[in-house]
Amino acid sequence: MSLPQRVARAVGDSALSERVAAAQEFVYGPIIDWARRSPFHTGVLGHSVHPLLTDVTLGCWLSASILDVAGGPQARHSALVLVGAGLGAAVPTALSGTGDWAEMTDSERRIGAVHALGTDAAVVLLLGSLIARMRGHQALGLKLGLAGNAIMAGAGFLGGHLALNRGTARRGAG
Repeated sequence: MSLPQRVARAVGDSALSERVAAAQEFVYGPIIDWARRSPFHTGVLGHSVHPLLTDVTLGCWLSASILDVAGGPQARHSALVLVGAGLGAAVPTALSGTGDWAEMTDSERRIGAVHALGTDAAVVLLLGSLIARMRGHQALGLKLGLAGNAIMAGAGFLGGHLALNRGTARRGAG
C-alpha cells in the first residue's frame, strides 16, 4: 500500500478522527441538517457538486498565491480580489460537502471530518489573508495565503481520496 493510502487509512481508523467528527456534528448540527436538504446537495449531475465547486474555490486561492509570488506589486489588487472570491465560493462548496458528509458512515465519515477540519483551518487563514491585505499588510497576507493553500493541499488529498477512491461523490439523479 502506498504512503498516501496508508495515511488515508490511518485517518479513517483513528479514534481522534472520530472525536473530530463528533465535535463537528455538535457544533454544526443545524447546518448539517439544512445542507442535506439544500440545493447544494443534489444528484442532478449524477455525482456530488462539491468536487466541481472546489475547483472554483481552490483556483481562486492558488491563482492569488501565484500573483503574489510572480505578479509583483501591480498584482496585489487582483490577488486580493481572488482571495475574496475564493472565500465567497467556499460557502456553497462547504455546504455541498457538508450535505455529502451527512450521508457518510464509518471511516469515510472520519476522513471527511478531518478533511473538513483542514478546510475550516484554511478558510480561517485565508480570511486572515484577506483582512491583512485590506489593511495594507501584503507580506502577512501572502504568508497567510500560502499557509492556507498548504493546508488545503492536505485537506484536498483527503477529499480526493473520498471522492475518487471511496466513491463518495457518486450518486444518482434526484
